[in-house]
Amino acid sequence: MRLLLAILAWLGLAAAAQAHEVRPALLQIVETGPHAYEVTWKQPAMGEMVIHLRPHLSGGALEGPPTSQTAASGFVEKSWRVTTAPPLDGQTASVEGLSETVTDVLVRITTSDGRQVDAVLRPSEPSMKLSLARPSGLAVPAYLRLGVEHILTGFDHLLFVLGLLLLIGPSWRLVKTITAFTLAHSLTLALAALGYIAFPSAVIEALVALSIVFVASELIPGRAEDSLARRRPWLIAFVFGLLHGMAFAGALAQIGLPPKAAPQALFLFNVGVEIGQLIFIGAVLALIWIASRTPWRQWLGRPILARTGPAYAIGGLAAFWLIERIVTAVSA
Repeated sequence: MRLLLAILAWLGLAAAAQAHEVRPALLQIVETGPHAYEVTWKQPAMGEMVIHLRPHLSGGALEGPPTSQTAASGFVEKSWRVTTAPPLDGQTASVEGLSETVTDVLVRITTSDGRQVDAVLRPSEPSMKLSLARPSGLAVPAYLRLGVEHILTGFDHLLFVLGLLLLIGPSWRLVKTITAFTLAHSLTLALAALGYIAFPSAVIEALVALSIVFVASELIPGRAEDSLARRRPWLIAFVFGLLHGMAFAGALAQIGLPPKAAPQALFLFNVGVEIGQLIFIGAVLALIWIASRTPWRQWLGRPILARTGPAYAIGGLAAFWLIERIVTAVSA
């Protein structure tokens, strides 16, 4: 049973090496006149690592160099001020390189009469025809999908949950522990997204990596059975969940919330995160059930395969993230 969790840990390592390179980007267009608009492009970055993405409008307004460019902790921002260009309505917006990633792009248009039009570009659909008549509420339900995709591609968060599963196993204690984790990250996600609390994203990302190192260390055979993590895993999950919630808020910080529907969008994003988390846990538990009925279940349960290997694999990768993110935080 535990080895199946171990296999999942091993399988996730290669993809996890690129944790948090999947945060959504934002293409914001503010119409200031019939042939004038301001364009802002924000895309995620991890230190010096920036995915090669470039926005385009079919009218050619973004082909020149940006008016301004800034880099901050967690993102790169470019701006264009266009004064003579074809009207936005009917143009095609696209993002070069998007199809080769797992990143979404939120397109947000504010018209000259104050209406807001939102849409989402995805790797499978990296371009779209702009229609200023599109209903303005489109982006609010899009936050539900963004939440699901963020957790399912947030490999560090999933490794933390996987570590809890390895530590506790399928039991009632697991339900309480995951509930505590959910309550904690929901709380700080809301507080951070609404601007009540704020911490440097690089510091939060480093602390998230540290939380995985801690859980991995608890998996090593020979650790005290009466440690706090084993006696009260729900408490550990709650404390670290507060950090993970602030990291979730980092995804929203990249794209912002719709000004006229911020509570609804935040609620749906959080629900999406919970749905994605439940999908992951359900898939793991289903595979455990299948593995427990295979002829190899005794061999698969060997401690070196079921506990020691995953502990060092998860902990080693998290330690790499920790060092990398500390360097990023110090150099920011």
